[in-house]
Amino acid sequence: MRFSINIPNFGDFADARAVARVASAAEDAGWDGLFIWDHVVHYKAERRGTPFGDPWMLLTAAALATSRIRLGPLVTPVARRRPEQLARQVATLDAVSGGRVVFGTGLGGPVEDEYGSFGEPTDARVLASRLDEGLGLLTRYWSGQPVDHDGQHYRVRDVTLLPATVQRPRPPVWVGGFWPHRRPIRRAVQWDGVVPLFTEARHGVVPPLALAQEVISYVRSLRATPIEIVLGGATDPATAADTIGPLASAGATWWDERQLQDSADLDRLAPVLRRIESGPPAL
Repeated sequence: MRFSINIPNFGDFADARAVARVASAAEDAGWDGLFIWDHVVHYKAERRGTPFGDPWMLLTAAALATSRIRLGPLVTPVARRRPEQLARQVATLDAVSGGRVVFGTGLGGPVEDEYGSFGEPTDARVLASRLDEGLGLLTRYWSGQPVDHDGQHYRVRDVTLLPATVQRPRPPVWVGGFWPHRRPIRRAVQWDGVVPLFTEARHGVVPPLALAQEVISYVRSLRATPIEIVLGGATDPATAADTIGPLASAGATWWDERQLQDSADLDRLAPVLRRIESGPPAL
């Protein structure tokens, strides 16, 4: 199992220098990855007055401060971005980092705030269709080959985006979605990683073993070849190995250390650094 740190792109982490400090500390302490949220307003009634940073600027700062750990968004909503611009951002970060990008994606949310606030569609079926078509376009853009495309949502005429990504044929793509909904998991198994979220265990809550086993079993029923399975939550360093060990035995391949979403520490640098400096558990 590998271990990552997960931080939002607001509060203290709107400052790229704070993110660079987190990334450097994570690498020094033996973590394997740093993943950053991609939100514009999040829950805007709650976050009003809170500073936000652009995730790609933050990830660039993290890349320049490190040499080993994996980096990426978790998750970027393809449906609210232009695929051609997103392809450029990912390829640039992949070059800056020396091929260390993991591209985490999903529908994103909360939909009414993140999409509806800007006049974007909020129908989940439309957003899912944009996500699927957009992902297909991204992989073609990252190839460095000419792209022509006529789709339901996007049209492209004779475009070649260079440079291609450092990682070939492309960076790993991880897809998030809420279990027990099956469609997001079916989407994810077509790519390189599944990031299950749970309606019964919200962000930062360690998923119960039975729930984790349920979704891992479903993933394996759909795909026999290896795929990353990413679980996460907030752990106490003293008991983290006991908490995470059974999940690793069940088949999880990454543990993503997260603050509780309703915690005052969610977007504060000092408590996150304390958890980072305690290091990942030895399983």
